[in-house]
Amino acid sequence: MKLGGRALKIVLGVGIVIFGLIKYYGSQEENPYTGRTQAICLTTEEEIAIGLQNAPIMAEQHGGMHPDQQLQNMVDRVGKKLVDNTIARETPYQYEFHLLRDPKTVNAFALPGGQIFITYALLERLSTEDQLAGILGHEIGHVVGRHSAERIAQSELANTVATGAQVGADAGMLASQLGQTLLLKNGRGDELESDDLGVKFMLEAGYDPEALIEVMQILKEASGGQRVPEFQSSHPDPENRIAKIKEAIEKYRG
Repeated sequence: MKLGGRALKIVLGVGIVIFGLIKYYGSQEENPYTGRTQAICLTTEEEIAIGLQNAPIMAEQHGGMHPDQQLQNMVDRVGKKLVDNTIARETPYQYEFHLLRDPKTVNAFALPGGQIFITYALLERLSTEDQLAGILGHEIGHVVGRHSAERIAQSELANTVATGAQVGADAGMLASQLGQTLLLKNGRGDELESDDLGVKFMLEAGYDPEALIEVMQILKEASGGQRVPEFQSSHPDPENRIAKIKEAIEKYRG
């Protein structure tokens, strides 16, 4: 029986979606450091390479590295203490900590493979080394949790599903929107897992995890109350994060 044009498009669309799903679920593996099963499409070597390649680009976007070597040394020292006293030291990643010159953007972030950044705009709002440890511990958590690699795999799946939907039923835009919603939800999960790991790393390195709660309050103040609703944001609301951080403190101290 010969397929009509519309039927053929549906078959092709379904085939594309099935291929994407097989590829995605075929890449599932257990993270040996968190115990969580993830879909990962990159090797650790590829993660490291991506981080190293993009680190200079990210630094340039934030005005380059901060010129105060003493401040950079402090960031390096706290970061090294966190790595050396936690499971992070057992990972294959090359942890490097960068203080960015940017005096306006209150932010910290991690690239795949261990490249970690904090802006001067955020650092100058901190009052204790424990608060800095909370931020760096959280970012180390992103690296250990392989969150960037996981998001890349999920983005590939979302794009494949959108392509299949567009080919098969002219529903590409809807599928794309659903995919982005999924990625936002998973992004919030990343932040909560990194908060949890950050608490664990702080305790193991001898820092006070209560300082991470102070960091959440600093971030809330820095936002000036101009937050988008949580369902539209890749980051959970600071108040929700504080509740989870308190649970983590009780869990790891107990």
